Amino acid sequence: MKTSHQALVCAAVAVLSWSTVATAFKLALQQLTYFELIVIASLTALLLFSLTLTVRHQWPLVARLSRRQWGRFAFLGLLNPVCYYLVLFRSYELLPAQVAQPVNYAWPIVLLLLLALFGHQPIPRSKYGGMAVSLAGVALISAGTGGTSGLSVSATGLLLALLSAFLWALYWMMTNRREATVDGTVSLFMTFLFGSLYLLAATAVVGLHTPTLTGWLSGIYVGCFEMGIPFLCFGLAIRTTDNPTLVNQLCYLSPFLSLFFIGIVLGEPIAVTTYIGLLLIVGGLLLNRHH
Repeated sequence: MKTSHQALVCAAVAVLSWSTVATAFKLALQQLTYFELIVIASLTALLLFSLTLTVRHQWPLVARLSRRQWGRFAFLGLLNPVCYYLVLFRSYELLPAQVAQPVNYAWPIVLLLLLALFGHQPIPRSKYGGMAVSLAGVALISAGTGGTSGLSVSATGLLLALLSAFLWALYWMMTNRREATVDGTVSLFMTFLFGSLYLLAATAVVGLHTPTLTGWLSGIYVGCFEMGIPFLCFGLAIRTTDNPTLVNQLCYLSPFLSLFFIGIVLGEPIAVTTYIGLLLIVGGLLLNRHH
């Protein structure tokens, strides 16, 4: 297979995987609490990353990490998967999937603000227009969905969805600025190693019910197709493509495909404001990419 074709296949797998997870979250949360879901999914992803390191013979890269890097990964593991997914899954418990998914998708706007505040990277004036368009999309989805479709929109859920966007932007900023020299799979393994240890320790306090078979399978699916496979495939696509811009832009198909699954599988009536708001969010992000 030619490198460019391999990259497109990997990117397509990542996009399709991410397109199904909003629906998968809602189905899994019918069987599990959001804490149980994150425990099962995180352990599944950790196993997947461990197998990948074994197949690629990359365990020596883990052994060569410095004490300082281990300390940083100990913090990053608390940020993601623990804090990020606890907040994200709770927002999905409280919100329709068609609201939680696009609001969380606005994280690149939050990233621009964080880089300006803490990374000493001022926001170019040309990007304010794109930010305003995306934020208008978030506002439209947040304010319009309940009124037009009759779906219940929780204010707490909206705040949690926005918080999840902040947490993901913070995690992205920290991993890409400080750990850029660490192999991507090693970085994922280390963060999920610490995250899984924290979650297992928390079970002593929170407790876990024995899930049904459906619960186990739904948690494993989330671990594979939200936390694991798409990140591995997307990383491979970026490394092997001769057109990284195309690979990155393919990701913008994901939220639109996600609405299709939400409507068909969950039976949520997709509000007109959701479509328009999502177009605004993605349009604003694309506008900023070209400036």
